[in-house]
Order: sequence, then structure tokens, then C-alpha cells
Amino acid sequence: MEEISKFLGLLRKYRFILIVIPVVTVCITFFLVRNLPNSYISQSQIATGIVDETKQSLMDQVAPQTSQIIQKFSNLIAIMRMKKMVDLVSYKLIIHDLTASKPFRPLTSQLSNMDAAQKRRAIAVYQNFYEKNESLNLYNKEQANLYEMIQSMGYDSDALSGKLSIFRSGDSDFIVVQCETEDPGLSAFVVNELSTEFVRYYSSVVKSNQIKTTNFLSNLLLQKNDTLTRRMLDLRDYKIRNRVLNLDEQSKQLYTRIIEYDDKKQEAMQNTASTAGALSEIDRKFSPNERRYIEATMSKVNSNIISTKQELSSLYDLYYQNDLDDKYKHSIDSLQGKLTEQINRSSDEYINNPLSQKLALIQQKMDLEVKLDLSRYSMNSLEQELRKLNGEFSSLVPKEAEVQALEMKVDIATKEYLDILNRYNQSSLETGFEVKLNIVQQGMPGLAQPSKKMLLVILSGIISFVFCLFIMFLMYFLDDSVVSPKGLANASQSPVLGGVNKLVAPSVDLTNLWQTESTEPKLLEFKNQLRSLRYEIENDLKDKVLVVTSISPTEGKTLLALSLAFAWKMTNKKVLLIDGNFTNPEITNSANPKVYLEDFFKGESNVSISEKKGSIDILSNRGGDTSLLELATHEQIRAKLDWAKRYYDLIIIETAALDDINQSKEWMLFTQDIVAIFEAGQTISEQKKNFISYLKGTGFFMGWIMNKTTTKI
Repeated sequence: MEEISKFLGLLRKYRFILIVIPVVTVCITFFLVRNLPNSYISQSQIATGIVDETKQSLMDQVAPQTSQIIQKFSNLIAIMRMKKMVDLVSYKLIIHDLTASKPFRPLTSQLSNMDAAQKRRAIAVYQNFYEKNESLNLYNKEQANLYEMIQSMGYDSDALSGKLSIFRSGDSDFIVVQCETEDPGLSAFVVNELSTEFVRYYSSVVKSNQIKTTNFLSNLLLQKNDTLTRRMLDLRDYKIRNRVLNLDEQSKQLYTRIIEYDDKKQEAMQNTASTAGALSEIDRKFSPNERRYIEATMSKVNSNIISTKQELSSLYDLYYQNDLDDKYKHSIDSLQGKLTEQINRSSDEYINNPLSQKLALIQQKMDLEVKLDLSRYSMNSLEQELRKLNGEFSSLVPKEAEVQALEMKVDIATKEYLDILNRYNQSSLETGFEVKLNIVQQGMPGLAQPSKKMLLVILSGIISFVFCLFIMFLMYFLDDSVVSPKGLANASQSPVLGGVNKLVAPSVDLTNLWQTESTEPKLLEFKNQLRSLRYEIENDLKDKVLVVTSISPTEGKTLLALSLAFAWKMTNKKVLLIDGNFTNPEITNSANPKVYLEDFFKGESNVSISEKKGSIDILSNRGGDTSLLELATHEQIRAKLDWAKRYYDLIIIETAALDDINQSKEWMLFTQDIVAIFEAGQTISEQKKNFISYLKGTGFFMGWIMNKTTTKI
């Protein structure tokens, strides 16, 4: 609340400025705008087809996102604002004013002074630049002069851009082109020409880009087709060269054959092991002599059997090499029958043999030997075939990798080709479509707009008033001066005994103030404030000696010391007022000195004590560069003050300011009650904070008396 009061006080102080500046601003604005011409607004609308479903093409299958829509509208508006576009309108305007009998604006002297040939030349140049859609080159002298003509008429791009307003109408599909000028025909002409030129320019750019895109995609499509054809030929040639038809099927067949032959190999190994075991059992049934006889005999009779076995082994090789062909199977069965017949026939030769009792064993042994040989032949053939099949299977791996790499290249080339083909078809379709932009509303000459003159005048007053308030708020915000007792108490963290208002009178007659009934409100308030201070100080007094000081000179401690002396006088108290300010003895200068404290402390003179109740005696000083302890010793000063205490009810000592801290400090040695005067409106600097700390450190500081306040206490 105090801060608000402080700010309101600042406003009261500068209230005339708050009134005068807005009034002057309003007057100036009124004289500036009173001759402003009326303004006319014309609008045209362009449909873009971006969000209009009735204009969506077959290619627009996915609805655009909100951000994309905003970006598209921003791009279109930016194109319309380009200097290149506005220059076209400038050319049309200047050509119109040079050729029409009634131009939109009066011709400037630069244009009116041109002869017919110069006008034709200027019109031809403007028309040429308009058709070429180019801007004037200001480095060319002739073109620079032509640009100055446009500028003199207010038709240059900068001037027109200030009159134009281009925006999207809400969330609709339309772009609004608006122009406000002093002529209704001019406003309509500008919006219509700008809309027409924009649609024409944008359509030509879009069509040109579509054709370029289609041609580019067509060439790229041919390149991708050649690449795809080349990759397919590479794959075909590799398969032909390496006799590869279907690697997956071939690998499956080879793997199946490997499993089949491996099973047969395991079966042959089992048969060989079982047959060899059976032969071993039969051999153990013959004695060594019998075995030698049998072997000698069989070597003679088995030559035919051995020949048959060799033929049978060759057939087995052919059988496995030809993937178990049935025709070889029949030959093997026939040859096995022949071998059995030979074995049976050879066994007849052992009838008259001494081993005839073991003829069955011999027959069985011969059969097993044949089976063992056949199993071994079969194992060898199977082993050879397995090695062959595994070799073929291993040879398929690098071929498979190469084929996969070639097929991947074909797939990539196919995808690229199809992607380019799709884009080419889409671009071809879009090229055949018309551009969606079209003007749906032509600009028409409008009525005069409501005058903004009064609004400008009112706004100027409001803005100037707010500006003044803002400046004063800055002054208030940056002002850290102390203007109230509460602010002083907060800033110094010390009590405030009270304060007195600022008096505008050149001088104050304290005798008349207390002895007569004054009708002046400020003097009455001043008297009441002194009474309040007297009461507060008297309640806190510990001794009869009261020291009055201040931080800086000229803060009003002399007047307050005198005023307090008169306030106690009115209570029938005897008061001794001592001028202890040797640097600036104002009390001495304002009184008629009879006794000087230099003589008083040295014992050379004494104070004439009045017997009358309610009196004031004054001890003056001669001033000069001196201090209290230079006049007398500590004991002498103490004794003199004790003597004065016996005869006076109160001793008030005005000291020098704390700036001259030594003089003030010496007086404070002889008192237990100190009050300090603080002038309102000052700031508390770091140096003043040190003085405040010193006062509080004495232990005798009673508080502050705020002087020259402007707020109510």
C-alpha cells in the first residue's frame, strides 16, 4: 500500500506533465490528419484448390496434412509478395496513367513535362519489361530515370506493398488480395492486375516444371530400361555358360542322391562286416591242412568264377554311375545267376575229395566269399559316386552366390524401372491437368472507408498518456530514495521517532508559532508533529543530555534542535541549547551570543541561569577548526555538564554531521541519548550504511527524525 501511495504521490507531483503532453499530442495529431484523403478498399479472391475437394485430381489420393497446407499457402502468398510480381503491376499502372485520359493519380512534373516521343519511348520500354517479366536495372541511367518516374507516382514496389494486404481467408481454400488507396478505381485495378499476373505466372511456372519433369523422367526411364535389359542378359548368359537351369531343384536332387547313396554305403558296410564274420567262423572249423588244400584246389577251379566276379563289379560301377538304372539291375541279376551256377558246378568237383564230409561248409564259404567280394565292389563304387556327388554339390555353391548376385541386380533394376515408370505416368497425367488456381472474385471499386482521423487523434492521446505513465513508472521503479518513515525504518533497520513536513515558508518564527494561535494548516501540523516528537523522545530519555546529529549537512538539524527546545519550553522546562557544530555554527549565527562554550568549559564564564520556568539558554561557539576535546579535558567537560544537569531539565546539543565524524563522536562520549535527522528524498548509500552502523553500535541511538517529508505521517 505504501508503494502505491508513493507512486500516486509521484503522479501528483508531475500531474501537469500528464495533462499537457497528451493534450499537445492530440492537437498536433489533429492538424496532421485533418487533410488526409479518404481511403477505398477493394478485394479479389483466388481459389487455390489445395483444400477444395471439388478440385482434387485423380492423383491426390492422400489428403495433405495441416502443416503441408499451411506451407503451401505461405509459399503462394510469398510468391505474390515478390518484387518481381509487384513490378508487373507497377508497369501496368504507369502505362495506364501515361495512356489514359483520366489517370488514377495526377501526373507529376517529371511525367507531365515529357513530349509525345518521350512518352512513346517510355511506354515501349515499360511494355517490353512487362512482357519479359523483368525488373528495371537501376545501374542503367535510362532505366533508373524510368524507375524514378514510377516512384514519383507512388507506383513502385515498396509503395504498393505498403498498400497491399494478402492473406488466407480463415481456413478456407481462398487467398484474399486487398488494396487500400485514395482512389476506388486504383484499388480495384491493383488487386485485379496482381491476381491476374500471379495466376498467369504461377500457371506457366507449374506447366514448365511439369514438362521438364516429364522429359527428365522419360529419359531416365529409357536408361533404367536399358539397365534392366542388360542385367537380365547377364543373368541368362551366366546360366547358359555354366549349364544352370534351376539351382534350387538341382541342389535338392543332388542332396537326395547323396542321402540315398550314403544309405546304400552303410548297408554295404554292414553286409561286408557280417559276411567277413561268417567267413571267419567257417575258417575256424577247418584245420590248417584242410584250409591249405581248399585254397590250392579253389585257385585251380575258380578262374571262371573270378572272371564272372570282375564282370559283376563292372556292372555295379555302371549301375551306380547311372543313378541305379533298371537295365543295369537286370544285367546284374542275370550275372549273379550265372555266378551261382558256376559255384554249384565247381562244388561237384569236391564229391570224391577227402573233405567230402565238409562239402556243405565249403559250398557256404564259396557263397560268402562271393558276397563279400560283391559287397566290397559295391562299397568302392558307392564311395566313388558319393565323392562325385559331393563335388558336384560343392560346385553349386559359388554358382548359387553368383546367380543370387545377378538376380539381386535384376530385382533392383526392376524396382527402379517400375518406380520411374510410375512417376513418369503420374507426371504425364498431371501435365494434362489444368492448374487449380483461378480468380473466383474480381476486385470492384468500393465505398469510402469510415474515417480513421478521430481514431488516430484519440489513439495519439492515449498512447502519449500511457507513455508518460510508463516513463514515470520507470522513474518510480528506479528511484530507491527514502520518502516515508516506514521506508526509513525498513532501510536502516532502526526505529523512527517521527517526522516533520516540509515547510515552504522562507523562515519560521518559533516564538509566534507556540505563543499565538496560528490558522495556517501546515504550521498547525508542524506544531503537532513537534509535540509528538517531544513525547516519543521524553519517554525514551535515559539522561538529561540529548545529542542531535545527522548523516549529512543541511538536513535541517538546526531548525529541529531549536524547535525541540521550544517544544520543551512550552512544558515549563528549563532547556540549555548548546551549539556543538564548530564547522557550521548556525545556532550561534541566528542567536545573540552571550556565553561561548569555549569559555564555559574552561571556567572563564558561566551561564546566566534564568529563574523563570519555561526558558531556553543558549551556549554558542566561536567556530573554527577545533573540536570539543581540544577545548577542555574529559573531566572538565563532564563536570560542567553535570553542573548544568542540576539547573536544567534538558540539555540539547546540536553536533556536526557524521561526515565530520570525529567532532560528533566526541560529543557522543557525554550522552546516553542520540537522535539523528534524516532528510526525506535521499538514498542510503554504502557510506551512509556505515554511519548508521556506527550510530547503532553506540548503544545510545534512540532513533530517526525524518525531516522535510511530503507524505502524511
